[in-house]
Amino acid sequence: MTNERYDVVVVGGGIAGLSAALYTARADLDTLVVNDGVSILERNAILENFPGFPAGIDPRLFCLMLDEQIERAGCSRLDARAEAVRSAADGFVVRTDGGTVEAERVVAASWADGEYLEPLDVAFERSGGKRFVSATDGGRTAVDGLYAAGRLANRYHQAIVAAGHGSQVGLTVVGDADPDFYNDWVTPEGYFTNRGHEVPKGCEEISEEERRRRARRGHDRLRTYLEEWEDETPVPHPSFVDDLE
Repeated sequence: MTNERYDVVVVGGGIAGLSAALYTARADLDTLVVNDGVSILERNAILENFPGFPAGIDPRLFCLMLDEQIERAGCSRLDARAEAVRSAADGFVVRTDGGTVEAERVVAASWADGEYLEPLDVAFERSGGKRFVSATDGGRTAVDGLYAAGRLANRYHQAIVAAGHGSQVGLTVVGDADPDFYNDWVTPEGYFTNRGHEVPKGCEEISEEERRRRARRGHDRLRTYLEEWEDETPVPHPSFVDDLE
C-alpha cells in the first residue's frame, strides 16, 4: 500500500480507535484503521463493567463483533505498525512498515506508543511516569487535523471510557469535516415529520417494516455469534511471555 489517500487515518485498533472510526466511516469519510498486534482489551479475562451486558461478555468476542461493525460501516484496515506521521501541504503522510498512506486528518489512538508522532509539533505531557498526548476533551491537539483518543489522550483505561472518548473524537472529526450527511441515529417514521419538524441532520426516519427488518438482522447476527463462538484464552502481555522465558 503506497500513497493511497484517505479522509481519516486512525492509528490504533483498540476500542477507542475503532469507536472513532465507526463514526467517521458512518459519515462517509473514507477511513483507514492502521493497527499492529492485539488490543489491550483482548488481553483481559472478562469484560464485566460494560453497560448492556448484565453477566459480562468475553472481550475477544466483543472485539470480534466491533471489528465487523466497522467493516460494515465501510472502514478499511491495514495490519501494520505506524512509524512516523509528518505534515504535508494538504494533511499528513503516515509511514508504516506496510507502506505509506496520506490523510487529511489523523486520529492517534494507540496505547502506549506515541513515538510516531514526534515528527510533528505535538505536545506531550507526563503523568505517573507515562507519556500522553495533550488534547482537548474533543481530542483536538496543537496540530491542526491531528486528534488523540482514549488512553493516549490520558483518559481512564476502562473500556466504556475508551469507547466513549473514541466516539467523542470521531464526532469531533465529523464536525470539523462537515459532511453533507452522516447516519448518527434512527427514529420511527413520523417521529419528526408527523409533528411538522424537519428530520435533523444525522438522523434517519425508517418505516415500521424497515425497523423490523433491521431488528431481525441484528438479532440474527448476534445469535450466530453466540452459537458459533468458541472460548479463547487471552493472549498474554509480551512482558509476561518474556518473564516465562
